[in-house]
Amino acid sequence: MATTPTVFIVDDDPAARRSVELLVAPMGIVAEAFSSAEKLLERIDAHCRGCIITDVRMLGMSGVELQDELTKLKIELPVIVITAYGDVPMVVRAMKAGAATFLEKPCRDEELWDAIRGALRRDEECQFRRQQEQDLDHRLAQLTEKEHCVMQLLLQGKAHKVIASQLDISIRTVEVRRSRILKKMNVATLVELSQIVARRELQNEST
Repeated sequence: MATTPTVFIVDDDPAARRSVELLVAPMGIVAEAFSSAEKLLERIDAHCRGCIITDVRMLGMSGVELQDELTKLKIELPVIVITAYGDVPMVVRAMKAGAATFLEKPCRDEELWDAIRGALRRDEECQFRRQQEQDLDHRLAQLTEKEHCVMQLLLQGKAHKVIASQLDISIRTVEVRRSRILKKMNVATLVELSQIVARRELQNEST
């Protein structure tokens, strides 16, 4: 699957699909159009980047059902939902399913373009955050079990002497492991280390 940011357009109306393609083409953005949600799901996966523009009422799977399926597949692309039949319950369900924006037909080109730019920016931010998480997980995986033990005690604020006594090792060994931990984690101080580890733990709790 391509990782180039792409606007995925899903609408069973050929004219509607074409109008969106014509809107994004001058902006230099790649666009792919699909006549159904089912066809889109055959094309994309969790590695795709960009955003999805979908109508709500379509033959086969609806736009909101598409959002539910994307969630099951762990595809986190921002979704712009467009419909001529919008009502409050539909808006609520679309937003709860994770829609980035909800627009009613007919929407102005400027309005849709703003929504697309916002969705692409949101996806870029999510990609950057996920890359940071992956980098941190990779660094944590480089630590040995013994280094993990020392790191946890250091993050608890324990002095080297206390750690040495608790683990039955020398203070020098604690110092050496501390140095290796900071190097592998690519940080200069324990404060930096505590910040990134705490942030990752919060991210794990939220997923």
